Amino acid sequence: MGNKILVSVFDSERTAFEGLTALKDLHREGDITLYASTVIAKDPSGAVTVRQAADRGPLGTLAGIVTGGLVGLLGGPAGAAVGAYIGGFGGLMYDMFNAGVSMDFVDEVAASLTPGKAAVIADVDEMWVTPIETRLGALGGITFRLLPGEVIDAELIRETDAAQAELELLDAELRQSSDEAKANVKETIEAQRRKLEALMDRFDDALAQEQAEFEARLATLREQEGKARESKRARIDARIEELKASHDARTTKLKEARQRAKENI
Repeated sequence: MGNKILVSVFDSERTAFEGLTALKDLHREGDITLYASTVIAKDPSGAVTVRQAADRGPLGTLAGIVTGGLVGLLGGPAGAAVGAYIGGFGGLMYDMFNAGVSMDFVDEVAASLTPGKAAVIADVDEMWVTPIETRLGALGGITFRLLPGEVIDAELIRETDAAQAELELLDAELRQSSDEAKANVKETIEAQRRKLEALMDRFDDALAQEQAEFEARLATLREQEGKARESKRARIDARIEELKASHDARTTKLKEARQRAKENI
């Protein structure tokens, strides 16, 4: 079933930390791979705060986006949610939507995370839902799953294709323009090429982040495999192969789009 973000809501902060311990136990046993985790809580006044920061440093990029977004949108520091909405798709909302986090998902979590409750947010690989549902369900946890989308990649590629199409139209216009109009068209063409250069930088950033996260996830899986019982290693091997296939597919897609942008500069 692959990589996903879990948000599991519990009746208290104490049981949320017990839930986190259960996830770590499942990781140690080889039933899941836990990449990053954090605990948030909503106090009686409705304010949401991080009770334990992500414990795997730079790895939990998506988990960090979800954590920050939920803290802000579900009752974080005063004005955070308002600022997100006023900014349209800027700030928290931009990051969350780009990461494939819908408002339906936020609403589902919000309906469950009422004052006095707490939640574990975790970046995991799971082959099936039974181990987590059984362990966290026994603690009263209600678990929501978010499949990481490829919205960021899709938007970046869409912008590149649109910029290329616009450049082709401008080139055609330049050939048909009068001498007086050519200067203006050339200026617009140069601006469009600068846009493609900026898009190439974004592709480079996306590729670098993908490589860093791939290496960190692979290191986690290798470490887990080295400590796992023989009976669990086949499952971890399957996660490793799935990770490699996903990484290769995303990298290929980004590189192909970047090359298309480069050809028009």
